[in-house]
Amino acid sequence: MVTTIRERVLPERQRRTLEELTEDLDLRSGDHASKQSAFWSMLVLSGIIATAGVLADSTATVIGAMIIAPLSTPIMGIALGMVKRERLRAGRFVLAGALVVVAIGVGVALIMPGSIDVTGNSQIAGRTSPTLLDVIAAIATGVAGAVALARRDVAAVLPGVAIAISLVPPLAVVGICLGAGATGHALGALLLFLSNLVALVLAGTLIFAALGYSDEAARLSRKVGARRQSAFVLWTVAVLVLMPLAANSVLVAGIHIWTERARAVAEDWVSGQPGTAVQDVEFVGGALRIDVRTPGELPSTTDLLSALEGEIPDGVPIVVDTTFGDEIEVGAVGQDPG
Repeated sequence: MVTTIRERVLPERQRRTLEELTEDLDLRSGDHASKQSAFWSMLVLSGIIATAGVLADSTATVIGAMIIAPLSTPIMGIALGMVKRERLRAGRFVLAGALVVVAIGVGVALIMPGSIDVTGNSQIAGRTSPTLLDVIAAIATGVAGAVALARRDVAAVLPGVAIAISLVPPLAVVGICLGAGATGHALGALLLFLSNLVALVLAGTLIFAALGYSDEAARLSRKVGARRQSAFVLWTVAVLVLMPLAANSVLVAGIHIWTERARAVAEDWVSGQPGTAVQDVEFVGGALRIDVRTPGELPSTTDLLSALEGEIPDGVPIVVDTTFGDEIEVGAVGQDPG
């Protein structure tokens, strides 16, 4: 049954041998000097492009960095090493490569004139609050990438896989945010990279094993201890990454619910003022900001603060922005505004 499914997914005539797959993914095999030279050259270039794309808030430039980024090679090499019962030698390239890209981001951020708006940049904002949905997407991408790598007709598939998985851009964001002094945003981007890394390795390991490479490797090696050690490290990292991702997913869901509740309260608050409307409601930097369009005076902000009690958590600061550019600090929910 398993063999039949395997043959349907990957016909034997299209299947790469373990030796061929190792040649593709192990930067220390074959002409290792040429492989490593190409890896580091493309990594530095992709890091520079990703950093420039993030700072310019250019999606097209960031996608270009994704396509040429070579980090997926040693990452899938880790998965193959798991299947071959080897120690995680490819992990050294991943760690060193990640540090290089972060260093590029820090360096560029430090020499940039003026301050960097980490909250208003969509490329940064989209990579600093990962959730479990990002893990699901990364696992699916890892499955597609592993199947593509195992096939001989691989060229048409890998560019799409490279675009689907975000590896170098989050690292560039980590560096940029560190250079800008936004440590919290940097940690969020690092969490996104780690979640994608773990998802790729887990998916790659399972697919390579399912496609028969584990059995093929077993005939050539008996390094069971190394495999167990590698698996322990991988699953430990996976748990450590998934815990904050799950917590952040719950927080994102909570913020969505609180935002909708606050919007309803705010709309009711201005409903008695002719020509007044709520334009936007969002959480920014831990505060709830309510953007109101009004031709005249606003209703009592004390009434707004009272109405928000029980709808959103106590202690959240409320800020109202008006049409005339006024920023009114209303106070914190559940606290006496006086």
